[in-house]
Amino acid sequence: MPEGLHSVEPPRGGGAARLAVLGDPIEHSRSPQLQLAAYRLLGADWTYERWRIPAGGLEEALRGRGQGWRGFSVTAPLKAEALRFAASASEDAVRSRAANTLVFDALDPGSPARAWNTDIPGAIDAFAERGVAAVEGRADVLGSGGTAASLGIAAERLGAGEVRIWARRPERAAALAESLNASAGGARSRTTFTAADLAAWRLEADAAAVIDTIPGGCAADAEQLRAGLRAGAAPVLFSAAYSPWPTPLAVEWSRAAAPIVTGLDLLLHQAVRQVRLFSGRDIDEALPGELGIIDAMRTALG
Repeated sequence: MPEGLHSVEPPRGGGAARLAVLGDPIEHSRSPQLQLAAYRLLGADWTYERWRIPAGGLEEALRGRGQGWRGFSVTAPLKAEALRFAASASEDAVRSRAANTLVFDALDPGSPARAWNTDIPGAIDAFAERGVAAVEGRADVLGSGGTAASLGIAAERLGAGEVRIWARRPERAAALAESLNASAGGARSRTTFTAADLAAWRLEADAAAVIDTIPGGCAADAEQLRAGLRAGAAPVLFSAAYSPWPTPLAVEWSRAAAPIVTGLDLLLHQAVRQVRLFSGRDIDEALPGELGIIDAMRTALG
């Protein structure tokens, strides 16, 4: 078993507080090196592990957790379970029905959890780093899971007039679109969420952004993609996967020299928001020396 990977609760180390990333599979996660780089600069003597928890097992595992946990990063397939486990949740976590962050007020095993979704602001930060300040037009979101919900909301906040959700199971896309429309706050959102069958997806000239949340990347028709990318101004690609890389869509966007936001961009920027929360700050409150911390985290990602 790789170092730092546990199918049961990781043993307590010498740190003053414990953190971990939860999911299954989890051995590929780069979160430990990413977050530990931040805590070294913050002077926090904390540990950060990988904890493999299979689907359906989060509540049992965390109810029986030991002493010393400050919080958890949460990845697939546990984001909906994390939201249900928490005693309270942010508006973003509730709306997306996905929590990728659990924070405890105290290190005692009985401390209640607060749930957050840092993927939404992290995605907006990632877009901005690649020079995308707005999405003017339609965003195609490929996939219908927690990441698709979060990135669809991010596209909404960047101004997309329509977010079309494409899924292998169109009924799941329709349910997600209905949920996001219903929770948009009426006139506060000018974005319409619609649903479609992923098998019918083609790159069209009026797409302003393509957001690929399919695990491993969407396997679209390469010839059609090349024709679509040649037909006009290329939309930005947000490819949420980072292992394996490049994804099929990223290969074609790279050949066309078209803009790409990567899964590592998202991993970095959502983690910065998590570090703020784990260190007792608000999600929008910058860390001391944050630019240097972000550089150190980026270096840790390689």
